[in-house]
Amino acid sequence: DRARLARAGIGPMSTPDALALFDAAVVSGAPAVVAAHLDPAALRTAASEGHLSPLLSGLIRAQPRRVGAGSGLGERLQGRHPDEQRRVTTREVRRQVAAVLGRDDAGSVPVDRAFSELGFDSLMSVDLRNRLTAAVGRPLPASLVFDQPTVRELARYVLTELTDGTDPATTSGTPAGAAVLDEPLAIVGMACRFPGGVEGPDDLWRLVADGRDAISGFPVNRGWDLEALFHPDPDHAGTSYAREGGFLHRAADFDAEFFGISPREALAMDPQQRVLLETAWEALEHGRIDPDTLRGSRTGVFTGVMYNDYAARLRPAPPEVEGLLAAGNTGSVISGRLAYALGFEGPAVSVDTACSSSLVALHLAGQALRLG
Repeated sequence: DRARLARAGIGPMSTPDALALFDAAVVSGAPAVVAAHLDPAALRTAASEGHLSPLLSGLIRAQPRRVGAGSGLGERLQGRHPDEQRRVTTREVRRQVAAVLGRDDAGSVPVDRAFSELGFDSLMSVDLRNRLTAAVGRPLPASLVFDQPTVRELARYVLTELTDGTDPATTSGTPAGAAVLDEPLAIVGMACRFPGGVEGPDDLWRLVADGRDAISGFPVNRGWDLEALFHPDPDHAGTSYAREGGFLHRAADFDAEFFGISPREALAMDPQQRVLLETAWEALEHGRIDPDTLRGSRTGVFTGVMYNDYAARLRPAPPEVEGLLAAGNTGSVISGRLAYALGFEGPAVSVDTACSSSLVALHLAGQALRLG
């Protein structure tokens, strides 16, 4: 953080200097005062490289950079094969990301890890946006890093900007808004979790075909006090008079790192969200579709949701999950979380119509396909 601030022209202050500036600010009479140690040379360097904060741009005299066509990166891409354009753009994006992270080796920046996993915060995201704006030669949105959360996706976006909205890496599919009213719809991939150790459609079929019993004892990996949980009187409050039920015994076996989720956030997530992420990925693979090939596409997500009682049982909330429970336990978030994790850019809709939620979600998905 100190190195990044130093590159932006803001240096550390000694305690006496900081206290003296504080005293001066108190008696200044100005309504808004910033106490900071500014390095004019670093400010000029940042301005010349095109990533000086607009808040500080009025403090120095520097040759303004021209924003428009003919940027350095754009010129380097002209006349190159699309594959080479992608390589050059990815290399430039990695170089800028390394600079923001304070790394000397751009090759150490992974192309498929989320920026949040690399340690990016909001200031670093804006810094990267400013650097790429200078490299591209045209304004880029403030939400750039959030909307394109990996180097690969960001490079694809930058290349599209430099090729006038056409990504040479992709081919056009059905035009937006085109209606395909008479095309039959097909389910090409499925995934599921059910009691009885069912981890997929084949397991479910075998369970039915073999007539096996899916009911089992209570899970032993939940931290439940199983002795206190049972009471033979069904009217006894706060206990269960059953010793068995239908359970997903492996619901806690979630690979959070695979989906770019921290262990704390995974713990705060309703298990339904974890299972949905897993089964959505498996459904694509079951249909012989590489999930990464759909990133940036107009693929839609329609989820049927109903119960949201996971966090309701955490009273008070453990300190380690504070601030993470809202997103992890809100039905409306589920479809967006899935779309964001897989890079889908079509509609993302959560449907809660009680017992018919999944049926309505499937209907809406079918309607979306028929409408193009």
